Amino acid sequence: MKKSFFYLLFAALWLAKITEAQEFVLLSPDEHIRMAVRLDDRIEFSIIQDGKEIIREVSPLLKLEAGLQLGINPWLSKESRQSRSDVLEPVVPLKSAEILDQYNELLLEFRGKYALRFRAYNNGIAYRFETGFRDEIVIGNEGMDILFGDDFTVLYPEETSLVSHYERDYLVRKISGIQDGSFCSLPVLFKTGEKSSLLITEADLYDYPGLFLERTGTGFGSKFPRYVLGSVPAEGRSGDRQEILTEAEYIARTRGTRTFPWRVFVLAEKAADLPQCNLVWQLSSPLKLQDTGWIRPGHVAWEWWNAWNISGVDFESGINTDTYKYYIDFAHAFGLEYMLLDEGWSKSTTNIKEPTEKLDLEELIRYGKERGVGLILWTLWKPLDRDMDAILDLYRDWGIKGIKVDFMQRADQYMVNYYERVAREAAERQLLVDFHGAFKPAGLRRAYPNLVNYEGVKGMEHNKWSPDITPEHDLTIPFIRMVAGPMDFTPGAMDNAQEQDFFPRYNRPMSQGTRCHQIAMYVIYEAPIQMLADNPTSYYKEEECTRFISRIPTTYDESLVLEAAVSDYLVMARRKGDAWYMGGMTDWTPRAFEINLDFLPEGTYRMEILRDGVNAEKWAGDYKRTVQTVQSGDRMQVRMAKGGGWAAILTPE
Repeated sequence: MKKSFFYLLFAALWLAKITEAQEFVLLSPDEHIRMAVRLDDRIEFSIIQDGKEIIREVSPLLKLEAGLQLGINPWLSKESRQSRSDVLEPVVPLKSAEILDQYNELLLEFRGKYALRFRAYNNGIAYRFETGFRDEIVIGNEGMDILFGDDFTVLYPEETSLVSHYERDYLVRKISGIQDGSFCSLPVLFKTGEKSSLLITEADLYDYPGLFLERTGTGFGSKFPRYVLGSVPAEGRSGDRQEILTEAEYIARTRGTRTFPWRVFVLAEKAADLPQCNLVWQLSSPLKLQDTGWIRPGHVAWEWWNAWNISGVDFESGINTDTYKYYIDFAHAFGLEYMLLDEGWSKSTTNIKEPTEKLDLEELIRYGKERGVGLILWTLWKPLDRDMDAILDLYRDWGIKGIKVDFMQRADQYMVNYYERVAREAAERQLLVDFHGAFKPAGLRRAYPNLVNYEGVKGMEHNKWSPDITPEHDLTIPFIRMVAGPMDFTPGAMDNAQEQDFFPRYNRPMSQGTRCHQIAMYVIYEAPIQMLADNPTSYYKEEECTRFISRIPTTYDESLVLEAAVSDYLVMARRKGDAWYMGGMTDWTPRAFEINLDFLPEGTYRMEILRDGVNAEKWAGDYKRTVQTVQSGDRMQVRMAKGGGWAAILTPE
């Protein structure tokens, strides 16, 4: 009789548990953002910003291959909360030398050895799964079904395959206008109001595949590359970098006790909040290196975009010792820290241990060292993967300063682990890393600050074969892709064209928009190693512009957004030491702003300005340099032609 009573009591308690939902509220420190987590037959949460429902429902779910579904019929065992407010100091400060890391946190631990951790910041919400299993686990899938509060407009980087360079246009659609089954890479931006927006991405991505979003009948769901069991080279012209993959039915095999990547929801009250956001970096694992004093950001002379097209010399230009010495001399003349030898320097794309017979690499390294210019080498990812220790040891012994790793084109678990392995092994040999053919930054650079750049953006190289890199595109990526981290867009074109004059030209490429539009990118676009994409001959002819560019830092102590609208315009001011750098860009619409210089400390400043010339709308290369004296509180007129730009350097007198 007693046993029956206890069975009935247990059944009643279980019934009460599954019929009475539990709710937990988490507020941002400034209380503008409210997250409500609800436990019922599943876990779900909503997000409200300033009283407006942004996310109606997100349903986190982790499916293990063993049949367990973490997040279904959750049984809460413990709730805990904490609040933190710290000042963090990045080794390589893109936006700021100090970052305020302030949040409220809710940890819900469940029976079944798993938990969900939620954080609320003043500019966003994040959550992640945590597990405590003893043995290895196999992840069948991770669910993140999202229902939105309205039919928002989305800037959508649509993908056609999970094998991708992640160099996408941003389609502008209503959520309802995106076809079911269509999917996109991250970050992706939703316009939630006249000025407000929601950006979705991820952070602290380790030992796990990258997240994509897929359109479903009701909203968006998660999509992941599956676990790669093996690969063989594809036949044809690109067989050295295209693969045919054999995939499992699951997405990851991983240790049973771990934290999983953060799912990040950046909430911007206005467009200006997006380029200033540091959430991906804040949410990622802290520094894993003991020695970082050797990490040296800077500018890079680069030869691939301009196709080695120098002139006025007494030797044939190309991949040879004389040409590269010319580039090194150029870098030395303008104080550029590095010179990149891109694809073609090695005996073949798969033999990256030996230089081509056309150049004397040992002499170039010696010559660069003599002139204070370090060399960076391009590598294909697969050969580096096969023989990483020997190759990186060789580069270190040669005196190489960094590597550009290219054509990964994947975001499965193996490839994510490859990124960390490259960053870690390169750091052990004091080598910088620039990833190309790469997915977006997802926090790895905080642990390994020698990882100084990512591509994962539709950059200026596309001018060589398409008309896609328009001023509108240029003003979309700072509000979306750059929120995730640095981007190797490779600016610096000296041959500039208005829309009606532009045409793709592979060996002598040009840019769309004005000269000052290009120069402003050096202030606005974040890249600890920043390329000068055009050829040295052109830069010598445009010495005034080149000197100006070479004086703009690649890292900053403070950053401010002064005017901003997604895809339309952006005006920023950044500080390095006691000098300030300003940049403005506009789309095909001419614009004028009156900028208050009240962000300047007291004192008098020499302000050197490069602005669009009066004929820039006819001849895009037209610009004018002026110098004047200003003080804090002065008002500056910033006028930009169509496709235009504006840049200034302010130094205290």
